[in-house]
Amino acid sequence: MDLLALTWFVAFLSTAPPTVRIIHSGHACNVEEERHTERVYTIREGETLELTCLVTGHPRPQIRWTKTAGSVSDRFQDSSVFNDTLHIAKIQRTQGGRYYCKAENGLGSPAIKSIRVDVYYLDNPVITVHQSIGEAKEQFYYERTVFLRCVANSNPPVRYSWHRGREVLTQGSDKGVEIYEPFFTQGETKILKLKNLRPQDYANYSCIASVRNVCGIPDRSVIFGLTNKTASPSIKLLVEDPIVVNPGQTVSLVCITTGGEPPPILTWVSSNDSLPQRSVVKGGTLTLPAITSDEAGVYSCVASNNVGNPAKKSTTIVVRALKKGRFWITPDPYHNDDNIQIGREVKISCQVEATPPEELTFSWLKNGRALRSSERMVITQTDPDISPGTTNLDIIDLKFTDFGTYTCVAALKGGGIPEISIDVNISSTTVPPSLTVPRGKSPLVAREGDTVELECLVSGKPKPIILWSRADKEAPMPDGSMQMESYDGVLRIVNVSREMTGSYRCQTSQYNGFNVKPREAVVELIVQYPPTVEPVHMEVRQGLGRPVVLTCRVLRAHPSRVLRFEWLLSNRLLHAGAFDQHKDETEYTIRSLNREGWGEYTCNVINEAGAGKCTFQVTGKAYPPEFYYDTYSPLWQYRPRVYGFKLQWTQMNPGAVDRIVAYRLGIRQVGLQRWWEQEIPVGDTIGKGELMTHNLTELIKPESYEVRLTPITRFGEGDSTVRIITYSAPINPHLREFHCSFEEEPICMFTQDKNDDFDWTRHSAATRDTKYTPNTGPSADHTGSKQGFYMYIETSRPRKEGDQARLVSPFFNIAPKNPYGITNPPAYCFGFFYHMYGKHIGKLNAFLKQKGQMTLEAPVWSLSGNQGDRWKQAKVSIHPTSSFQVVLEGIRGPGIEGDIAIDDITLEEGECRDPPPSDANALSTSSHIWLLCTTLVLTLLEGQR
Repeated sequence: MDLLALTWFVAFLSTAPPTVRIIHSGHACNVEEERHTERVYTIREGETLELTCLVTGHPRPQIRWTKTAGSVSDRFQDSSVFNDTLHIAKIQRTQGGRYYCKAENGLGSPAIKSIRVDVYYLDNPVITVHQSIGEAKEQFYYERTVFLRCVANSNPPVRYSWHRGREVLTQGSDKGVEIYEPFFTQGETKILKLKNLRPQDYANYSCIASVRNVCGIPDRSVIFGLTNKTASPSIKLLVEDPIVVNPGQTVSLVCITTGGEPPPILTWVSSNDSLPQRSVVKGGTLTLPAITSDEAGVYSCVASNNVGNPAKKSTTIVVRALKKGRFWITPDPYHNDDNIQIGREVKISCQVEATPPEELTFSWLKNGRALRSSERMVITQTDPDISPGTTNLDIIDLKFTDFGTYTCVAALKGGGIPEISIDVNISSTTVPPSLTVPRGKSPLVAREGDTVELECLVSGKPKPIILWSRADKEAPMPDGSMQMESYDGVLRIVNVSREMTGSYRCQTSQYNGFNVKPREAVVELIVQYPPTVEPVHMEVRQGLGRPVVLTCRVLRAHPSRVLRFEWLLSNRLLHAGAFDQHKDETEYTIRSLNREGWGEYTCNVINEAGAGKCTFQVTGKAYPPEFYYDTYSPLWQYRPRVYGFKLQWTQMNPGAVDRIVAYRLGIRQVGLQRWWEQEIPVGDTIGKGELMTHNLTELIKPESYEVRLTPITRFGEGDSTVRIITYSAPINPHLREFHCSFEEEPICMFTQDKNDDFDWTRHSAATRDTKYTPNTGPSADHTGSKQGFYMYIETSRPRKEGDQARLVSPFFNIAPKNPYGITNPPAYCFGFFYHMYGKHIGKLNAFLKQKGQMTLEAPVWSLSGNQGDRWKQAKVSIHPTSSFQVVLEGIRGPGIEGDIAIDDITLEEGECRDPPPSDANALSTSSHIWLLCTTLVLTLLEGQR
């Protein structure tokens, strides 16, 4: 196999699509599997939820947490969390639901796992009391039927129990008592029915709500005392309805109880969703200081004592106001003429918005003197249902002496509010409006970002309000509204944008002018803007001596006729010219990149409105390395106080720039400032995806370290990558995943059984005794390394047939599945590699030993006899119900050629997938391929070292 093929093969093995698994910590009450497809995490409200997403894959996958509740998306913390750990402190019931962890690295499909979070809670129960329909409402007399309803919000569903005094009430325990659940409530409530009330039924009743202490949630209870005075609430408002006040007044609403036992609790509510911020509630009195128009509305006093229905009384507060005074002039409607003429009729209309409308009064003045209705000067007030707040002055048979200033005065009867006066001049110069666009003002050309003024000249007397809107499409105006008002005919737009290009309509309003057909005109606005180009910024990485082509593309511009372009390097002009109108791009080519060619290139594409800029950063900087996080057993411990770590990485796009000659490795202890640095030389050209290794030693337990790796080329330093190395003990007491390869002297806290016949021995081929027994035992550990360690039983003398050696694991803890113990035991996959070669091979057994178990039961896995000179893998699913250990037992055969070895023991959460066969002659094709690939990769890596 040539070198190119070898490099590709390594790259194939060192890149991998993502896999994902969710583990939990925090304050779980219970975690259970449902059909092995969904995990349910139960937690008490107010506790801390912590879910961690464990991923594998190279390059390192990006992690994203999202949440859904049923079919409705539920946002939390900006709807997603880009972190491996999701942490929610003091979780609330609304935060329950299904949480998804998604991992993707661009290889294959994204990996997605989910876990459903069930939040448990129990609120205090509430007792409400009701009489049967049609019976007395004032008091609970004798021979009345009473219902006591108990309700408590909870998850899981609540169980209720009733007590009368100290007596426990159950269905059938008292003929006068009936206990039932209404069908429509689905168990959410429990009703105690007292039939034909008896003297002994007047007592204290307690309802106890329970969720059976799940998640440690205690029972909650409530007591209600039923007496012959128990009655539903009644109240009275000591105020008028409605209450009409002036703004700025202080308003007090007084509510008193006139009945009810137990004494009712009074609350105030408003039709405005909430009470005003400055309001004060004291007992049954609500005070609104310095009231405003915004605080007007309906205010209700509500009395509740959980007996019958709450009592409610309301009043409306009306705050006086006058606003928006307007007028319009209507020429004689019987003639098709918009002008005012002597001898014809003219009508002046005046309108205001008044609160309350029934207090509104109008008066008319002519030239400052009061005007009364007459045969020729008819004053009327329009029907409020047709045109509220409007008065009309009809001048019949207009005469020259009628010219003058007419004033409409609006006031409120209650006073305290300033009057609104509107002046209307009627004269020979009173003419209807006309609209024109000034010469040169349409089309109006502006540049993006300018302030523009669209202008319509309005003539006529009086001058009406001008309404501006879009004429070419249904689109909002710059302020977001569909129509804007102008009193001088000018529409001013600040910071005009290209989206504002189009036609704008100016139109006369009937208000403050003539009530005639609107006059209108159209103004065209053209907004010019510089070319929009791509890329705005682009980094180009390239090695020396190679060609580089830079392309700047025009996406849009106005005017679309682009005048010219210019290419610059650090403000030094390289090339300029006219832009080809048949193309939408311009190129600049560097035939052979040299050191002076590195830097920032700028392409300016210029039109009348300005320039669009493409920027290219041409550099020889190498891409960052990508740490490999899925290294098999990367951490080892060779001395009591220090540990080592196998650091592995691949190089992103190694061929994009000059050859990487070295890496600068920086390392510092987390929390300290000082970096220690060294260079790692690179001998050969790095292939894409090639996995590189460097061993870190003398790391102090249990400290964590920050590691920084920087590639170096002829250009200099490239982009760095940083990761954290964290020390972890060899065993996780809360089992999720366990691996032991016996590379350390403590052998992962395994112990030798004191009640067997002899011990297992830790061994490696590199340190094997030259007097070892031939034709038995392995020549390397299961990975093929002669330096790697494994455990084996030595069957030479003085061992005899049937002698047993047992290796016992540490205890592994499992979380109980529910507060009442385990009903569906969790599954774990127990796996190991074994080597059973020799004509005298005895037997290898694997046992599950649970806490409190004094003797070993039947083995969960067993194999005997010669299996050939090769390592094989065994996997078996186990289902412990309590803390447990695994035991490996080797039994000596009839002779000395019977060494049995084991290596790489694993325990993983979940059932085993496709366990390998345990008979001597079965080895699947995939197993052969896996072993060959492993051997080839190790050989290549050894060769690189």
